[in-house]
Amino acid sequence: MQNNLFTRILQRLQPLREATGRWFNRRKATWQRFAEKYPRGSRIVKWGGLAALLGAFALLIFTLIVFLSVPTVRQLRQVQTQHASEIYSADGALLGRYFNENRTVIKYEDMPAHIFDALVATEDERFYRHGGIDFRSWGRVLFRTILRKDESGGGGSTISQQLAKNLFKRKNYKFLSLLINKAREIVIATRLERAYEKPQLLALYLNTVPFSENVFGIDVAARRFFSKAPSDLLVEEGAALIGTLRATTHYNPARFPDRVRERRNVVLRQMLKNDYITQSAFDSLQQLPLELCYDPVIKNDGIAPYFREYVRMELDRLLADHRKPNGQPYDLYADGLKIYTTLNTNIQRIAESAVQEHISYLQRNFDKQWQGQKPWVDDEVINTLMRASSRYEKYKKQGLSDEQIQKRFEEKIPMTVFSWEGDKDVEMSPLDSIRYYFCLMQVGFLAAEPRSGFIRAWVGGIDFNYFQFDHVRARRQSGSAFKPIVYTQALRSGIPPCEQIPNELKIYHQYEEGEWAVKEYGREDPTPHISPEGKDEDDWIPQNSDGIYGGSYSMEGALTNSVNTITVNLIMRTGYQAVIDLARKMGITSEKMPPEPTLALGTGEVSVYEMVSAFSIFANRGLRVPLTVISRIETYDGKVLVSFDQPKPERVISEEHADMITEMLQSVASYGTAARLRWKYGLHHPLAIAGKTGTSQNHSDGWFVGFTPMLVAGVWVGGDSPLVRFRHFEYGQGAATALPVWGIFMRKLLDDPRFSAWEEATFPVLSEALQDSLNCPHRIKSAAEILADSILADSLSRIELLPGEELTPVEGFEQD
Repeated sequence: MQNNLFTRILQRLQPLREATGRWFNRRKATWQRFAEKYPRGSRIVKWGGLAALLGAFALLIFTLIVFLSVPTVRQLRQVQTQHASEIYSADGALLGRYFNENRTVIKYEDMPAHIFDALVATEDERFYRHGGIDFRSWGRVLFRTILRKDESGGGGSTISQQLAKNLFKRKNYKFLSLLINKAREIVIATRLERAYEKPQLLALYLNTVPFSENVFGIDVAARRFFSKAPSDLLVEEGAALIGTLRATTHYNPARFPDRVRERRNVVLRQMLKNDYITQSAFDSLQQLPLELCYDPVIKNDGIAPYFREYVRMELDRLLADHRKPNGQPYDLYADGLKIYTTLNTNIQRIAESAVQEHISYLQRNFDKQWQGQKPWVDDEVINTLMRASSRYEKYKKQGLSDEQIQKRFEEKIPMTVFSWEGDKDVEMSPLDSIRYYFCLMQVGFLAAEPRSGFIRAWVGGIDFNYFQFDHVRARRQSGSAFKPIVYTQALRSGIPPCEQIPNELKIYHQYEEGEWAVKEYGREDPTPHISPEGKDEDDWIPQNSDGIYGGSYSMEGALTNSVNTITVNLIMRTGYQAVIDLARKMGITSEKMPPEPTLALGTGEVSVYEMVSAFSIFANRGLRVPLTVISRIETYDGKVLVSFDQPKPERVISEEHADMITEMLQSVASYGTAARLRWKYGLHHPLAIAGKTGTSQNHSDGWFVGFTPMLVAGVWVGGDSPLVRFRHFEYGQGAATALPVWGIFMRKLLDDPRFSAWEEATFPVLSEALQDSLNCPHRIKSAAEILADSILADSLSRIELLPGEELTPVEGFEQD
């Protein structure tokens, strides 16, 4: 059927085909006669026609490229520029921006008129009289700017053409790039004039134009160089900013103020010429100095950089679940989102100040202890760090041998290194710089409100520009700071808090089936007879840091004095898996929690974030509220995209058990390992403080996690590697490394009038039943100790001498 139809169509077209053929044959015969009579002319016509045909084809392609690659008027009315997203603190301070182009878009009404006057007078005098293209300006550029070298009149492009270039980046068309891009900008400029009114074009231009230092738009530029909103700019300040547009690097106000002042006066002269200012105004304004109020806001500088980086990672996760009205995903760096966080800048600044004050002191102490010696045993760790460096990778790509690379790493070169006195220019070999940085003390600090879970301060290290690794999220052994979780499970398991638990040195053995059990008991005397010598490979002997054994302790007494033997006794009775399960419920998600009795002494690796989460449950009377950093996210036009209401608290432990642990931890802060909070840092009674210190094996990690009724704060201090440690326990313990940061922070916080009322807050009063359950001696001495005390009470050393008397030395005794 289809074949028959096709055949009929061909038959009907046959006369046309024949007529066309006869016409071409006659033209061919005519051309042959012309070519025979005029051979030279025929060649000219032939090649000219071919050239015309190719030219027409090229023009068609050029037109298609230009017109098909430019937006329509309707699309231009919906044009979207990249907006920097802004992150704000809970107290309304701008913490920083996330951007590809650092820009904040403002309305025409928020821009002063003199900014528009300066822009038009300098960049496009006939702006209000043309439709996007100013042909007269082309002649002006040729005569004035090129021949007479007069820069006051601006370039040949109109403001609309420059706006077209700002909105739509130029493309690469090989050798035709300049021609095609210029043509595109001309077409876009004429369409912009149809899409917008003149004032709208000026506002759009000033919101998109690049200034110095990767700053886009008049709002960010005004705040960067004059620390004020555009509406507050003075005439001479606005003229200075407009003047920098000619060459933003050459006229950088922060680097070349004299150049910018001269350029500012050129702009003022143009404003005078175009009747935007009077002669008297010009005469006075041009005499003024350029007074900047420079405020650089760099991505890694400013307050709370570790917090901002964590928020950024959270935003990547949160925004993945949301789409814009057009179905596209949100772009944190281009969509101008407003992120409101829980951070309090006043608390944050106090935290950063406390960290700087103590860690700088601690570093000097650390360096003095080692005095040029290596705080690690094996140099292979330095070689490993060298091989992991970007410098080593670069040398490898260059084809250098290991010997050549080693030599390069040992050669001194100029470099800038971190120091507590500020950036330091030194001559140092790359290998020495690795050793230098490896020995620096690091810190992680986190503070949150227990009832709301709102994080108020976050310090992830000593300097984000040099050390991006966040120690708030890093996991390290927690030492005795983990013990309150063990004691909580002991209470949950029904062990009475006033049970007197023997302070006995024991050997724990791991049997073939993986279970641990007591292998041998030590004697109940101050000098243990059990020693590491002769123990089996699968034996473990937990020892007290003070080396004292004998007698017995209540739970409160054992936790106050951080008695290891008692804590291990408790975890063996509760079961270490039960402790791990409780830790999970309290917010500790680390997988490095060994299911063995060593867990009681903090061999599990946890983060400051997790420990603050766990301790907030004690402060919140057994309720867990997840820690929160973001309160809400808004779109550029103010619509709430995500709002985080305070989550419903989850009951993890009973109110009674939480209050009992809090009571025990108050004893730690008053009489135990954290007592220096009271006598050294001025946090005297009746201020309500509870907390626990912690020190890992070989004193590589120092911890203190403490809380008041209003705030929970955790501190970790140590090196980037556990191989870096203090030489002596006295200096490396958590009470000497981490606790001082907490003490300095809390004292400064309560001295601040904005938070002084927190000093009056108290923990809940224990019920009479709970008070009775804890009303027992912290420690009962052994018989040997009681006997020794009795002998001491009757000894000569206790005799009070009369004036003028003295003791006769007795052999074998020292005189006090």
